[in-house]
Amino acid sequence: MLVTQPIQTSTSSLSQSARDNVNEIQWTYILSFAVMHAMAMLVFIPYFFSWSGVLAFWTGVIVFGQIGIPICYHRQLTHGSFKTPLWLEHFFVVLALCSAQETPAKWVAWHRQHHGHSDEPEDPHTPLVNFFWAHIGWLCVKNKSRSSLSFYERYCRDILQDPFYMYLERNWLAFGWIYLTHAALYFLVSWGISYAVMGDSASAFQMAASLFVWGVLARTVYVWHITWSVNSLSHIFGYRNFKTDDHSRNNWFVALITGGEGWHNNHHGDQAAASLQTRWWELDLNYYFIKGLEWLGLATDVVPLARHRRRVSHVAVDPS
Repeated sequence: MLVTQPIQTSTSSLSQSARDNVNEIQWTYILSFAVMHAMAMLVFIPYFFSWSGVLAFWTGVIVFGQIGIPICYHRQLTHGSFKTPLWLEHFFVVLALCSAQETPAKWVAWHRQHHGHSDEPEDPHTPLVNFFWAHIGWLCVKNKSRSSLSFYERYCRDILQDPFYMYLERNWLAFGWIYLTHAALYFLVSWGISYAVMGDSASAFQMAASLFVWGVLARTVYVWHITWSVNSLSHIFGYRNFKTDDHSRNNWFVALITGGEGWHNNHHGDQAAASLQTRWWELDLNYYFIKGLEWLGLATDVVPLARHRRRVSHVAVDPS
């Protein structure tokens, strides 16, 4: 096990072509981030606190944040680490959309580009710029190179062959409506159940507001940050089990808050594997979920750890 120090960063770590492509601020993202963070601060107001809200928060983190993002978007769609029936895959994608982290094609393409140019100037969120850039800054500017047809052809052609995913790309409002619908259902269902139990409109409204603030707003912001932490913390702080051609680290804290994604150097060492666990104490709860699906007959072709049989640089780019 090789213990490493934080890497040195530089604001000049983007190539000239990359700097030319990121010269326009993406105000829609910035305003969305600002509004959601401000609304999530409502958790600190006593009126919105309830233990039911806290339960809704953690349940949402697992259902939407872990099943949707690292398990479906990352391991299933991006790396093909396992397969499920199409109906279940689409269901997982809907869960991911409820975390407001873009459409599957965009998420997959960005992450595949990251693996193809990890910690190089063309890496979308290289930490060699600085921590802020790797964590959130890269999302706050428009990158023209990531909106071209050739970019999608290279990095996510297989994803866009699915009519549902192509529909989401061509009808971007559908993504927003899915998120808003799930948020509205959180409030309305919570209010209906609370009113049926309590029989008091004011108390039911307070409970519904609590579950909405904790289960939707705070959960969405929290899942954003734990996802972004894989890009930032896990490429700056931690230790390395494998000598990969990047700065990926195994970070126990990120692994704890993401269900295993923080064993990031292990992932870069064998990107196709469904498991990120190479030592007994590197617990990978997301992999255990995948194995549970396999046991139920809902997951097949679960890719085992097999670094000696696969190239370290495996990434599903430009499939034919």
